[in-house]
Amino acid sequence: MARVRSRILQRASHVRLVALPAIWLALFAYAGRPLVAAARAGGIAPALAWGGIFVLAMVALSPMIFRGVESLRRRIFLHWIGYATLAVFAMLLVLVAVGDVVRFVSFLTSLATTLPLLNGRAVSFAILGAAGVLSLVGLFQARCPRVKRVSVAIDDLPEDLEGYRIVQWSDVHVGPTIQKRFVASLVERTNALEADAIAITGDLVDSYFHEVGDAIEPLADLRARDGVFYVTGNHEYYWRAHEWIPELQRRGLQFLKNENRLIRRGDATLAMAGVTDPVGRHSHAPDPDRAVAGVPREAVKVLLSHRPQTAQDSDRLGVHLQLSGHTHGGQFFPFNLFIRWFQPVVAGLHRIGKTQLYVSRGTGYWGPPSRLGVHGEITVLELRRAS
Repeated sequence: MARVRSRILQRASHVRLVALPAIWLALFAYAGRPLVAAARAGGIAPALAWGGIFVLAMVALSPMIFRGVESLRRRIFLHWIGYATLAVFAMLLVLVAVGDVVRFVSFLTSLATTLPLLNGRAVSFAILGAAGVLSLVGLFQARCPRVKRVSVAIDDLPEDLEGYRIVQWSDVHVGPTIQKRFVASLVERTNALEADAIAITGDLVDSYFHEVGDAIEPLADLRARDGVFYVTGNHEYYWRAHEWIPELQRRGLQFLKNENRLIRRGDATLAMAGVTDPVGRHSHAPDPDRAVAGVPREAVKVLLSHRPQTAQDSDRLGVHLQLSGHTHGGQFFPFNLFIRWFQPVVAGLHRIGKTQLYVSRGTGYWGPPSRLGVHGEITVLELRRAS
């Protein structure tokens, strides 16, 4: 029985080895048809165009293929060119599918009327132009997160906490394509908001400390009246969280490992609590009950949790506001349309029982440098008494 099972698993592994590359190349071939049409119009042999598409399909995999390259400069270059290629082809894939629908409708219309068929070459050039423009828009939206202001109504909010402002970052993903200049810009823009507290809800980093440690130097300049608070996301644990966390703490971030800090404002108390990500497993396993242990009953409770799913526990524990990320809001079109099938709460402010849940769309990005239709955000959450 064990031998049969082993053979089945081995055969399935072989099928994956063949099927996955075949599907990957097929998607690139489908999305690259306008490039072949443009090459033909320019007098380039179709065989050369198809060969170029095959090369681009491999280029898009370069961040994975060359992950172990020692030179950081070379790895940054490979990540940029690979992910940029992937972003453009993802947009081409969508536009080619839309173009095929338009062509099919045009074909049916030409059969029933005297209207001529659409010019295939014109459609291909229109698709290429649109893909280029939309890719640039997506890049701009990824590299230039906007300031998003959200008013959070809390029942019986003490007067001393009226207007309390928390600035949230989430999913920055400092790594090969998000470096010191990007982080410094975030710090400068955040300090200008004069926050009462800053909350960073995980996936701050996405590489080893010895590779991109200098990129987090600007974090030491983050300023908020009551401090900068941080919880881990899943990606910290992919890149040796035990190395990152002490370095982040040295730069002024208060790591909330299933614990809380009490903030006094006049006669009012606000508890800033945080839970670790489940990927932390044994040493960093999340424990919401422990995170709010010892908090006075009358305190306003804010819980930082990378994953929105913690909201059920937050409601049970009487948390007033949970701040989360993880979803990226889908990050870019059309994936932002599909993520709702996998995540019950994708982005924005929601009520889970008596708990208010805010899910950030993310301040940085992961993988392709694109946020088309899903702008990155530096979120300002202002506490207000519910009317």
